[in-house]
Amino acid sequence: MIQSIGLYRPGLKPPSMYELRVPLLNKEGQNTLVQIEDNKKEWASKGCSLMSDGWRDSVAKKDIVNFLVNSPKGSVFIKSKDVSEVVKDATLLFKLLDDMVEEIGEANVVQVITDNAKNYIKAGKLLEAKRPHLYWTPCAAHCIDLMLEDIGEIPALKSAMKKCMFMNGYIYSHVPLVNMMRKFTKQRNLHRPAITRFATSCITMTQFLKQQKPLRDMVNSAEWSESKWPKEAGARKVRQYLMQASFWKNIRRALKIMTPLVKVLRMVDGEKKPAMGYIYAAMDRAKETIERDFKWNKEKYEEAFEIIDKRWQCQLHHPLHAAGYFLNPSIHYKYPDDVRCAEVEGGLYNCIARLVPNTETQDKIMTELDSFKDASGIFGHDMAIRQRDIKAPAEWWFCYGSSAPNLRSFAVKILSLTCSATGCERNWSVFQLLHTKKRNRLAQHRLNNMVFVKYNRALKRRSLRSVCATRDPILLDEIDDSNEWLIGRMDGDSSDNDDLVWGDDDLSWNDVSQAMGVEEPSYSTRGVGAKGASSSTTDKGKGIASSNQKQSSAPAMRLVDEEDEL
Repeated sequence: MIQSIGLYRPGLKPPSMYELRVPLLNKEGQNTLVQIEDNKKEWASKGCSLMSDGWRDSVAKKDIVNFLVNSPKGSVFIKSKDVSEVVKDATLLFKLLDDMVEEIGEANVVQVITDNAKNYIKAGKLLEAKRPHLYWTPCAAHCIDLMLEDIGEIPALKSAMKKCMFMNGYIYSHVPLVNMMRKFTKQRNLHRPAITRFATSCITMTQFLKQQKPLRDMVNSAEWSESKWPKEAGARKVRQYLMQASFWKNIRRALKIMTPLVKVLRMVDGEKKPAMGYIYAAMDRAKETIERDFKWNKEKYEEAFEIIDKRWQCQLHHPLHAAGYFLNPSIHYKYPDDVRCAEVEGGLYNCIARLVPNTETQDKIMTELDSFKDASGIFGHDMAIRQRDIKAPAEWWFCYGSSAPNLRSFAVKILSLTCSATGCERNWSVFQLLHTKKRNRLAQHRLNNMVFVKYNRALKRRSLRSVCATRDPILLDEIDDSNEWLIGRMDGDSSDNDDLVWGDDDLSWNDVSQAMGVEEPSYSTRGVGAKGASSSTTDKGKGIASSNQKQSSAPAMRLVDEEDEL
């Protein structure tokens, strides 16, 4: 814009306030409607997802919901609603969702995605009952984030995260300490923001583990000893935590469980690549990766699996996910036994019955399924076989599904769907302005137009960036391949405590931490040859085990290695 003004040279008359508020804003609104016309055509041909993305304005104390429509061409912002009086009533939420489906067109909407709150679940069930040819689905990203949140409550993992949080906060609140840390880590940071709070925790713990040696070198260096930090209580606690072998052990355990789930979260979050054909397999792959990383020692991951299965079965396990799994050619032909099971095929048939109202078309789809299963006709062409793992699933069906036209239309509709509603780009200041003041109808109409234009322009820019960055198809091996530096370390030894201080010596950091007295007490103890247990103290207000340990009077008692216990 500035360049255009410069090219005009002196004499340019700026638009008046009236021109900005009325004719120019109306013109931009019309241009936006024209730009999303192609999206609307795609809604009719391939179907779409109505996304409800809620947030709370902490300043105005209001609950706001943004409604967007997603299709392969990208997301389109429809409107923003103040639902403060509605959000606690499932019936009113259902009415709101139903009105939005009516506005978009029931024939176009394949699924309505909301978060997993109880009232939204009830509203979704009411919507499915009224409109039998669409689905309500919970947001996959929200569900996986809840898994991570619940896993983060496991005591050993919670302790590691709290210690990382404390050290990260303490270091970054003291500039001289930040400079010292960066000197030892070669200018690398410890904290990196991610898409959710628990993904951020996982990535931050990853950074701590990558910088384990530099951080330990820092707190044992002459520079540290000669500085003021040994006299500071917070810095002494930082050193204590960094020297604890159990701290690093718990970080490794947390990362083995959380990293595969964070990779699934990244996959389903956003709209770069439709994830409906992959979410089912991705969750299975994540669990397999966790099992393998713990060498199939069930005791070490059983509690986490109970959390994952509880969320998966009641919230994320859905017929659409099963149908996408079955129809994804890169999975179907590679793992035929996994795909052709009662659970997956049952989900597929459920989707056909619900999304294809015409029984004659349903029968044609069932007939055409045989040619897909057997890879006969064009499905068995050399090019089709070669590109199963190259093209995105929906594209593959569009190119090679002409011999099964009814099934192709159904498959493209399923495989073009998103799994999450969190890809919505929020501009908080705009929405706060939209919902916090009372205005006359004309002023409110102008503001609605401004938000409609501004939000859709932002979504369009993001969509264009995504096209440049897109890599198809999604690679499930990225979930399977945990960080090499983590797995290599675990495969090399049976114990996480065997980090050697010097490579040519047998002195381990575990020996050092025990000798220094910085090792925290175990969360649970077991008596050997005697009844009873030793107790451990906890740092009040911190939720972190203290280094002060009560001595047991029974000589036969011992503290259990947390890795063995957990």
